[in-house]
This record gives sequence, structure tokens and C-alpha cells, in this order.
Amino acid sequence: MRVSFDWLKDFVKVAATPEAVAEKLTMLGLEIEALERIDGDVVLEVNVTPNRPDCLSIMGIARELSAAYGIPLAFPDLNVVSESKELDFNVEILEADLCRRYAGRIVHNLKVGPSPDWMKKRLEKCGIRSINNVVDITNYVLLEFGHPLHAFDLSTIRGHLIRVGTPKVTTGQSNMKFTTLDGSEREVSGETLLIWDAERPIAIAGVMGGSDTEVTEKTVDIFIESAYFEPTSIRRTSKTLGLKTEASYRFERGTDLKALKKALDRAAMLMHEVAGGTLYGKIDIYPKRFYPKQINVRYERIGRLLGVKLSEQEVLDCLQGLGLEIFECNSEGFKVKVPPYRGDIAMEADIIEEVARLYGYDRIPAELPKARLGVDSRKEIVSAREIRHDIRESLLKCGFDEAINLSFMGAYELDLLSIPAEDARRKLVQVRNPLREEDAYMRTTLVPALIRNLIHNLAHGNRELRLFEMAKAFIDIDHNSLPEEKERIAALYYREKTKTLYKDDTPDFFVVKGIGDAMFEGIGISGHSYVRSDEPFLHPGRSANIMIGGSKAGFIGELSPAVIEALDIKAQKPSVIVMEMDLGAIISLSKRDAIYKQLPKYPFVERDTAIIVDARLQAAEIIGHLKDHASGIVEDVSIFDIYQGGNIGVGKKSIAFNVRYRSPEKTLTDQEVEDTHKVLVDYILEKTGGQVRI
Repeated sequence: MRVSFDWLKDFVKVAATPEAVAEKLTMLGLEIEALERIDGDVVLEVNVTPNRPDCLSIMGIARELSAAYGIPLAFPDLNVVSESKELDFNVEILEADLCRRYAGRIVHNLKVGPSPDWMKKRLEKCGIRSINNVVDITNYVLLEFGHPLHAFDLSTIRGHLIRVGTPKVTTGQSNMKFTTLDGSEREVSGETLLIWDAERPIAIAGVMGGSDTEVTEKTVDIFIESAYFEPTSIRRTSKTLGLKTEASYRFERGTDLKALKKALDRAAMLMHEVAGGTLYGKIDIYPKRFYPKQINVRYERIGRLLGVKLSEQEVLDCLQGLGLEIFECNSEGFKVKVPPYRGDIAMEADIIEEVARLYGYDRIPAELPKARLGVDSRKEIVSAREIRHDIRESLLKCGFDEAINLSFMGAYELDLLSIPAEDARRKLVQVRNPLREEDAYMRTTLVPALIRNLIHNLAHGNRELRLFEMAKAFIDIDHNSLPEEKERIAALYYREKTKTLYKDDTPDFFVVKGIGDAMFEGIGISGHSYVRSDEPFLHPGRSANIMIGGSKAGFIGELSPAVIEALDIKAQKPSVIVMEMDLGAIISLSKRDAIYKQLPKYPFVERDTAIIVDARLQAAEIIGHLKDHASGIVEDVSIFDIYQGGNIGVGKKSIAFNVRYRSPEKTLTDQEVEDTHKVLVDYILEKTGGQVRI
């Protein structure tokens, strides 16, 4: 927007140079993009943000300068003396939601002609060409007050009546043709707000007038319109018609509901002075009154957000010049009534932002934030948020994509997974108004949603999929109380089998298990183990329950052949790995404190042993026994082979494990290692009832 510096000084007698004013406005949030000197004046190119329609006028910019410099704002004389003759003219607002106020004045016996030079020059400096004195006055007041006006030739308004409404409400029409001032015939919809006389539309409300009621050199009497139109309606109309005007630009951002009367009076006075017309009484229809929003502001909150301690008087001085009504002041704070031209102010933080603007961002010292030390009430919350972030990052780095699904499911999905009736996941919470019958319950597990994602992707040709989701599951423990909400994390891994040159292809189950182990390591969980799972929808030989701290935290495994067959996945030997865990349990067991230890100075020694045990014995039990054995030099244990068949015997299996020994104090001798390893093997044989495989 172009603003004349001389015009600004009509409202605020600022002594600063245009350059200083430009810098001040920029610091207030109104960026000055350029300064142009024209005929001894300086024109400021002001970049006004969309949330500040109050600054789309000379008065609005002057108000900012008045508050910044502490100089009183001078309003033009608006003491209009009208003829007392009763008006034979009516206004009807048919849709108050779209037009909250409509005011107008009639001016008789004026002479349409060229505008005075002072008015032409000001309009031209601001980028508006002169047309005639009547149209120029409406544009002049538009720039001065920021409120659009429109002048109709009174003799063309039929029935001495103005109506405001859409075609659908006014005449029942859905679409109609209308010719605007620029001579273009436009098709307007039934939802477009129009200005009508007693018989026909005469203007597109807030956008452009009609050619039939245009002010010409023959015009003698005019009707000046000043109204408030709903911004969303004007925006929709302007965009639909592809028609953008100075009026629509302001109306669609929101104009001052109360200032429209002042703008109307200002235009009427200028009509009288410039065009010699006689003024008649004012019409003002105001069906939807404006009630200012009241906001509580606390001094303590101001200091906390700005990081600087301001006195009560400094705060009030900053706000005084903005036209905000301040009342009920006390030592703790005050209340503010927000004027209609500041629609961007909605809460306490907005008022504090105004204080910061006027006080000066450059005066607020730059300081490092104060870090909280010790234990505080939010530590657990912050820690849990960090753990969730680390889990998410760990899975993303492993090539997984995060899925976000609706929290609904159908009972048929539990049937697909063969979940038994006594399982807690069958305790469903029914939705009273489901989006569809297939999703009539709150989900008790995240796996079905990920399976749906898999089927959708396969249908679109995606042959490799890694998904995870972090969300809540809902279990109806007691019908008389709210359902239990447990935060869960679930993952799904699918890769279509393809021919490869390499025979050593790691089974998908162990790939996902390794990803889970890496995730646990990243959040500080150790000592977790895997035991055979009894989940009915998992493959009995390729699944496991995840045990942390002796309790089941979740499961991991390949979907059973029965489920795969029911899903009808068209692939050769498809394997779908799913994993689901109790996220709350994981967070509670995570250890965030990093423990550092010195790198070992001495070499390690490894020993491998194979033992024959009962085939029903799980490998995890042997790992547990190995870790439980008390020895100061056992560094690590692992199982590297499980074998059944051949000469092992019926009902038996061979499990081979590796033990790594290392002393932190010296290099171990072979004899020391042999003695320790023999004790360890004897201990394992005693615990398992097995024998060493020779």
C-alpha cells in the first residue's frame, strides 16, 4: 500500500524524518519496502500483513505512529449538518449474517465534475487515477479511513428501496447475469451477496457496482453506501468471479464495523465541499450489534513471556495509543476491550505482543534461557516424550514409515486373527455413531489396521512395506466406567520373495527382531528376552513373546499360514512379520542415563560348547541361566546354533552357545579360562538336565 507522508501528518504531527518513520513502522511490524519522493512529498510503500486490515488506511498507519511516538491522533471534523426533511427511502437487510450493518446518505443537487488538484495529487500518489469528484471522494475516504464506500445515481434506484441479499433468498434464483461498472457481463451464483433496488440487482456487494446505477456527468442526486459485509462472503465472491478491487481487498480482510459511520459522514462532508451538494438525513440499519471482546491481562504473564520486567505504567503507556479500552486495573493486571478494527487480537498473548511491539523488540535484552535443574514435576512427561521420539527415529532410520489410522475396528478383524472369546482384546468399546458398520468398535490392538494398510499397498503394486504406528488401544474392562486406554506401538514388515544369487538370506523374522533389539538398545533397555509365543494368529515356529523385566511387553512373529490364506495375498510364499508392544511399559523401563566405561585393555577368550537338552526347552531359558551364573570374567553369552535330528535322539535337540571371557585386570591364562568354563558348563547341565554333545 502506498502512503503519502504529508497526508499522514494531517492525522499525527510527527516531527521525525520519513526515513526515521519508515524504520519505526518496520520495527512495529509494518515493513516499508521503498521510499519515493514526489513533488516535495515522500510516499511510503508499506507491506501490510493479512492479519492487520486496520493498517490498510492512512488513519490506521497514523494510529500506529501515534502510539509509537506518544503523539495525539487528530481526527478530521465530522460534524455533519443535514437537512431535516424526512427521507422517502428505505433499506432492508435480508441476510444479517452476511451484512451486519448498512448505512447511507442522500446528497441532492450536486455537480459532477473534475476533482480539485489537491485531491487528485493525493490519489495519484497512492496509485489511484482520478475519475470524477464523486467517485474520487469515495476512493479518498477509502484510503483515509480504510472503509470502502459506493455512490449510486439516486435517480436510477427504483422504488426508493435498497435490499441486501443473495439471489437465492431475494428471488429464489440459483444463477443470474449481472453487468458491472467495467462493462463486463458476469454470471453470479445464488450464494453471491448483491445490492438490489425494488426490482433488480444494482451492485455486487463489497466488490463492484453495476453499470445501470453508475454516477455520470448527468447525475444530480446520489446515494452513498457504507456497509459491513462478512469477509468470507466477499472473499468467496471475489475469487469465484476472478474480480479483485480495492474494496474487496479490504472487505475480505475485515473492516471496522463502527467506523463505517465516520467514513460515511466524512464522504458526505467532502461531497458538500467539493461538489456543492445538499445533505439529507442518514439511514443506518444495524441488526447485528458489535460487542467487544474482553481479555484479562496479567503483569506477571507479560514479564514471563517477554523476559523483561516492565512497570505497570510502561505497560499501560504502550497500549494507550492503540485505541484499546483499558479498565479494572489493579496490581495484578487489567482488562482490555478490543475495538472492532483489531480482529487479530483474540487472547492475552496478542495483547502482550502489542506491548512488545510498542516497547520495542530491540529493547528486550538477549539472554540465554534458564535451564531447569534438579527434579521437577514435568520431568517424567518430558522424558516420556523424548523416549517416544527416540523410538520413532529408530524405526524411521530402519526404513519404516509411520502410519496414522483411525481408532476404529470391526469384530470381524478379531475373528480373522482367531482371538479367543476370553482374551482381553475381545472386550470391545462400541461406537454409538460409527462412520461405517465395519468400524463399529474402538480398536483393542493396532495389528488389524496395519494389515489393512498392507492390503491397500499390495493392491497398488507396492511389493515391499515397512510400517509402524504409535497409538492408543481401548479395552472395556468394566462396563460401568471409562475404558482402559493403553498406548501401543506396532510394526509390520513385508518383503516379496525374489530370486537371489546369494543363498544366505536372513529370515524376515530375524530382521525385524534385530530392528527391535536396536530400538531397545537405543532407549536403554537391556535384559529383554524372547520366549515362544502362544498368539493364535502367529506362526508357531516363527514367533515369540517379548519379555522385559520378567513380564510380557508384547509379541513379534510371522502371521500364520491360515491368516495369510484368508488375506488372499498373491505372492509366492509370502511372509508378513508383525510386532506389537505396550509402549507405556517400555517407557517406564527405559533408562535414559548413559553409563560410560573404559575400553578393555586386555584380550578376550571365547569358548564354544554344545549341549543336548529336551526339545521342549526354550533357548531363552539357557541364555537366562548363562547370564545368571556368577562369574567376574564372563563378558558376553550367545546362542549360535540349534539342531534337531540325526543322532541327537527323539525329543531332544542340540543347542550350541558361545561364551566370551575377559578380565579387567590382566590377561587370562588358558587354565583360568578352562576352569571357569567347566564350572559354567556344569552349572548349565544341572539347570537343564542336559549333557554335553561330543
